[in-house]
Amino acid sequence: MDEERKNINLPRRLSFGNHEPDPHYTPARTSSASPTSFPLWPTSPETPWTKSPSRTSPTPSLLYHCLASLHRHEGNIFSITVSKDFIFTGSESSRIYAWKQPDCSEMGYIKASANEVRAILAYGKVLFTTHGDRKIRVWDVSLKENFRPKKITTLPQKSSFFVFPRKNTNQHKDYISCIAYNHAEKLLYTGSWDKTVKAWKVSNRQCVDSFVAHEGLVNAIVINQLDGCVFTCSSDGTVKIWRRVFGESSHILTMTLKFQLSPINALALSSSLSGCFLYSGSSDGLINFWEKEKMSGRFNHGGFLQGHHFSVLCLVAIEDLVLSGSEDATVRVWRREEGNAYHSCLAVMDGHHGPVRCLAASLETEDTAVMGLLVYSASLDQTFKVWRVKVYPSEKANVENAVANGGQQLEIAECQMSPVLSPSWVERKIQGSQF
Repeated sequence: MDEERKNINLPRRLSFGNHEPDPHYTPARTSSASPTSFPLWPTSPETPWTKSPSRTSPTPSLLYHCLASLHRHEGNIFSITVSKDFIFTGSESSRIYAWKQPDCSEMGYIKASANEVRAILAYGKVLFTTHGDRKIRVWDVSLKENFRPKKITTLPQKSSFFVFPRKNTNQHKDYISCIAYNHAEKLLYTGSWDKTVKAWKVSNRQCVDSFVAHEGLVNAIVINQLDGCVFTCSSDGTVKIWRRVFGESSHILTMTLKFQLSPINALALSSSLSGCFLYSGSSDGLINFWEKEKMSGRFNHGGFLQGHHFSVLCLVAIEDLVLSGSEDATVRVWRREEGNAYHSCLAVMDGHHGPVRCLAASLETEDTAVMGLLVYSASLDQTFKVWRVKVYPSEKANVENAVANGGQQLEIAECQMSPVLSPSWVERKIQGSQF
């Protein structure tokens, strides 16, 4: 263990000069995904991978600063979700904390009867939480004085006292790692480390379907609200697309996306009228993406985003932006250019001292030219951070004009990252503890 500690790169602060147009904001680190910036990981021989082209600008197109950094002594934060009024965090304890948007003042907490809140999801005035007892709890969190939420139900429900006790076949056999909600059908989906996915009809509190989805742990699940497709990913290295049979509750597998043997930890879906992109983050540090064909509905592999040094643990997509949190203790902000598959890394936010375990984001009201975001990140260093981010329009037109006028290439600034890791997390990593 001592020998491995000696091989860990210690933090090194890099100076990028004083280019801050606003004293409260930090100019984004310019990051390149050129072949010389970072070592390439081995790819599957049968897959003709192409790297997503990246463009960088000499002027910062994203500014950010940390609004708040909160440290709690109740264990690691496993999950974050955002509603209209609150931010909710779930951790190793049995308490789900609520924070007021956007100043992040603490409103109170929900005390459950079981700890290990692995996944949470807010929709409207309802909050869904999963716990270490492998059950789902549904809460009414409508805005009330002194924040007094009310538990609606627990899924699956307990058998009646008068019924002969038997094992509940609808209950997951391991941790519920992820949840998603189909708004139109009012179906709650849960994915578990027992390799299964279950669909729950919340209105009548019944499990309407249960199927083995993967050969490994189910790590993430997202839903396309436009057509109801369900996307799941697993440690078996696959992403699968499921569709509910019309008029029935059963689900069928429509497509399997497999490009490497590395476990896939996170999914994000960017869906709009202009197009649909699926992103997956894996343990090799890559973010693969697929674009949906409008005619056939198939998802074609478009490339991958390279920049993180260690595993990508969480992803969030909001409009044309993708945010990724990694085991290398950083959060990266990527932008997809309209009309093509070009992606550029706008920022590397490095305020944490442990793996970034979960992310959430919400839009702020801004003018027509600048997009404002509130980004929430939680790390295994037991800190919860709130970032305010301003994204400026793409400078694609300026790049094209510069090339047309003089054929000159813009200088790409490259920086080698040194992850800043806390000693306590490094010790747990060496001992092989699970996230």
